[in-house]
Amino acid sequence: MKNMAHIDYYDFGVMVVNGKRYSRDLIITPKRILSNWWRIEGHNLHLEDLKDILNEDFEYLVIGTGYYGLMEISNDVLKEMSNREVKVIAKPTKEAVKEFNSLVKEGKKVIGAFHLTC
Repeated sequence: MKNMAHIDYYDFGVMVVNGKRYSRDLIITPKRILSNWWRIEGHNLHLEDLKDILNEDFEYLVIGTGYYGLMEISNDVLKEMSNREVKVIAKPTKEAVKEFNSLVKEGKKVIGAFHLTC
């Protein structure tokens, strides 16, 4: 399935996707947008935090680690994605947005998980 989501704008605490404004962390998949995304530990990403998307088919996981890039990614996430042959791209959210939009434009199956603050 082709991902039609496009991130129009991002700045600290705010993201606009397909014209809709979000002010909480979110996950964007080819099928849906999960807003108000909460993690077990705010600045750490664990595999359990991604449970809602693990049944989806994707080639890339783009992780926005926050405005200042403070969110850490645990080894369980990296190991699981490696087992699935999913490429993980983790960058501060402003850079991650550019990567996400570029991959979507190329027609890749991409999921974006974005921390909007910190």
